[in-house]
Amino acid sequence: MTAMDGCPGSKMIDRSDEDSGDDQNVTIKSQLKQWPIQMHLISPQAPYYEGADVLLVADCVAYAMGGFHGDYLKGKSIAIACPKLDEGQDVYAAKIKSWFEDAKINTLTVMIMEVPCCMGLQVLAQKALQDSSRKAPLRSIVVGLDGEIRSEEWVSS
Repeated sequence: MTAMDGCPGSKMIDRSDEDSGDDQNVTIKSQLKQWPIQMHLISPQAPYYEGADVLLVADCVAYAMGGFHGDYLKGKSIAIACPKLDEGQDVYAAKIKSWFEDAKINTLTVMIMEVPCCMGLQVLAQKALQDSSRKAPLRSIVVGLDGEIRSEEWVSS
């Protein structure tokens, strides 16, 4: 079995011959307003999560999307995770549940890549919401390997 035959998330894609758009050097201001962002390192009760609109983002999403900061991160709190490579995802579930119950977040948007292994992050969020005594709207956004949105829907409201 070659790398090309395995998991779709490991499939080699070379888009280096494609035009990347504008060749000007443009500095885009970061919309990141907190630290840390890795799910293992965050505290779900940190003040920047209280009553916030929260993004739970698969690690690869921000690299795939050219406009991630301006289009999705601006004005939101964030945590990142990899549902395929990260261990201890039971800790993630507890932290997501704590966002709902303790931080009383306003909304949770889960952004994942279109590869099958990424769906685990969406499943974790849905289970945490289901197990939570407090509910909040949950939105799912699936991003293609080309950085384009494949689907966007409210899973619960």
